Amino acid sequence: MHPTGLLTDQYELTMVQAAMRSGTAQRRSVFEVYARSLPAGRRYGVVAGTGRILDALEAFRFTDIDLEFLEHSGILDAATLGWLADYRFGGDIWGYGEGDVYFAGSPILVVESTFAEAVVLETLVLSVLNHDSAVAAAASRMTTAAEGRPCIEMGSRRTHEWAAVAAARAAYVAGFDATSNLQAGLDYAIPTTGTAAHSFVLLHDAERDAFVAQIESLGANTTLLVDTYNIERAVVTAVEVAGSDLGAVRLDSGETRVLAREVRDLLDRLGATKTRIVVTGDLDEFSIAALSGAPVDAYGVGTSLVTGSGHPTCGFVYKLVARSGSDDPTAPLVSVAKASLHKETIGGRKWALRRRDAQGVAEAEVIGIGSMPIDDGDDRPLLRQLVRAGEVVGHEPLADARARHADALAELPLEARKLSRGEPAIETEYLSPPADQDRR
Repeated sequence: MHPTGLLTDQYELTMVQAAMRSGTAQRRSVFEVYARSLPAGRRYGVVAGTGRILDALEAFRFTDIDLEFLEHSGILDAATLGWLADYRFGGDIWGYGEGDVYFAGSPILVVESTFAEAVVLETLVLSVLNHDSAVAAAASRMTTAAEGRPCIEMGSRRTHEWAAVAAARAAYVAGFDATSNLQAGLDYAIPTTGTAAHSFVLLHDAERDAFVAQIESLGANTTLLVDTYNIERAVVTAVEVAGSDLGAVRLDSGETRVLAREVRDLLDRLGATKTRIVVTGDLDEFSIAALSGAPVDAYGVGTSLVTGSGHPTCGFVYKLVARSGSDDPTAPLVSVAKASLHKETIGGRKWALRRRDAQGVAEAEVIGIGSMPIDDGDDRPLLRQLVRAGEVVGHEPLADARARHADALAELPLEARKLSRGEPAIETEYLSPPADQDRR
């Protein structure tokens, strides 16, 4: 992976320089990532991008070229440049498991290290989590609306080329079955799919010629695009060319709810009873839900998915919540908090658990400071260690994150699956720490 040191904002590094001059750069500090609220009307959020952060952390270095740029730009002094040259994160990181759901105030990532080591990670951490979690939240709503029918990520041409790879990964965590993006297939072993666009049909002198060429190349189990000209004529031609073993036909335009029924009836009359119908074209969770009664077998989603379906970021912030009063690594942590209007923070290093009833249904997101209460057998602790003393210990297969999301979604009340605007599926409860337990 390319070194990631300069994937940051300038003020992260100028803060380090100023803290070095004031003698506070080495103070033990705790930063937390959380959202003050869910996007308007959303009932839950989805944590995604954790694995990418761990990869980026391992590559977080400042190369000679980086340092030369910073020096020639006059951004930093020699002492700070020397510190960056040797930068290696040596602290601890805890976080919600990737694929888990979150709510307002959930401390989805907790970074504990020196101030200098931790503050330079802010922009990188937020850029990954805000993007990937927004895509995953949209994907989760779409797979919920699909009710078990496969969903294919097809948004590469609607976002930045590398954001497309990250979006495919996030969508897969939240239940999508495949992607059209080959780099995502290579990097993350996500199943890939794709056949032909309208240009391929238009290239040929006749639609039949295009279908013949595609089937000869890809086999009868391919998916033929049937709405370039006349859909009924294209379906008949497709079955004539491929036979009843034709894999699927794809509809990319028109009133797909009506067209899907007409195409299904026609396929059945032609004996292609096992041929599937795939629908694409400006889909989102609402249009997918509207097709629930139509004979659609799979959905391909692009623009709405990779842009978070109206909410392209999660509003995550990275805030200092505790720090020691000296450079002594054993000095106790003191809670710190902002009092800014509408941007207040809650000081102190947090713990979090999901309170569940006897049937395992989530009732509340419980966040506290100090000692975590004794587990009563129903509650689920949410933070897991991802980095210990600078060593990444939280790598996991992407399949684990995918399974975690399915479990977390199943744990929520049924109201969480509603697409209509509403309040969070469960409330966030803050437990005040006992006296003198707001430091450690």
